Amino acid sequence: MHLPRRLPAALALGLTLLATAACDLEIAPAGAAPRGSTAPRIMMEETLDDPEFREDLRTAEQVVNGFWARHWSELFTGAYRPPTVVGLYNGRDPATTPMCGDRPLERNNAAYCPAGDYVAWDITLMRNGYARGDAWVYLVIAHEWGHAIQDRLRRDLVSPAAELQADCLAGATLYGAAADGAVRFEAGDEEEIVRSFRVIGDDVPWTKPGDHGSAAERLRFFERGGDGGVSACFRTT
Repeated sequence: MHLPRRLPAALALGLTLLATAACDLEIAPAGAAPRGSTAPRIMMEETLDDPEFREDLRTAEQVVNGFWARHWSELFTGAYRPPTVVGLYNGRDPATTPMCGDRPLERNNAAYCPAGDYVAWDITLMRNGYARGDAWVYLVIAHEWGHAIQDRLRRDLVSPAAELQADCLAGATLYGAAADGAVRFEAGDEEEIVRSFRVIGDDVPWTKPGDHGSAAERLRFFERGGDGGVSACFRTT
């Protein structure tokens, strides 16, 4: 189905549910869409036996990068430069884990690395999340791309609550891409997003207390971007 410009009741209801929900790490698979990414790509893409998973990763990169390529000049000065897509890495294997400056990326995490201007996501994190539904990969990739966008902006535009701002930019990206006709949300995708935020609030091993916000806060900022677009992510209230 086409996504309406205002966020559906599923996300608004999700905000209420998240206020009392416990973290739920149960799991099980999902769907597909368009193809490819014009962003530069390096490193290995692990051989996987799930073509839908690989396709959804490529599609999410294409959708997110395409949104910023189309709209950058309407929003900001200068030319848009996509980050390099390192993509999947195996955080359990130090020999192949990408370095960011003098440190390897963390296991079970996804990251934008300013030192290398690249985005990457641990295969275990992405596979486990994808088992909950394909909206997971779109959310994670749009969030990390949001950090790449922050790195291209004047410092005074980047919120001290940078993680929540990146969630807002993720919402603006995915709902903006849907408004452009670049992606369709399937039935149940909004519910998958709500469930995803239940998993990636502060009470999970790969976040530091206070650095990302609670699940309800994160969904609220995602909703702000989805409802108000990119400019809403730079409001001070």
